[in-house]
Amino acid sequence: MKSYLEDLLDLIKSKKNDDPSVSYTSQLHSKGINEILKKIGEESSETIIAAKGESNDELIHEIADLWFHCLVLLSAKNLRVEDIINELKSREGISGIEEKNNRKIK
Repeated sequence: MKSYLEDLLDLIKSKKNDDPSVSYTSQLHSKGINEILKKIGEESSETIIAAKGESNDELIHEIADLWFHCLVLLSAKNLRVEDIINELKSREGISGIEEKNNRKIK
């Protein structure tokens, strides 16, 4: 059974070639990777600011925006949610410190 994030990514991919004047998702794709990355940067900053505040509702809103834009990036790079899940699974049982040190060796 597919997850909600996989379904959402499929929807995002399906909008890649829609009319950019009526689809925000298509607009991001048409503007290219740099615009998508810019949006991820903005949403990351807004998530950090929201996390420092008192409102969990605002934090949830900002994380949803961040995740959405990350899914647009996956779509632009022709990646799948499963690719990210597999990476996370490969780290199970490994301390975060050890995993980070292993990345430096590669």
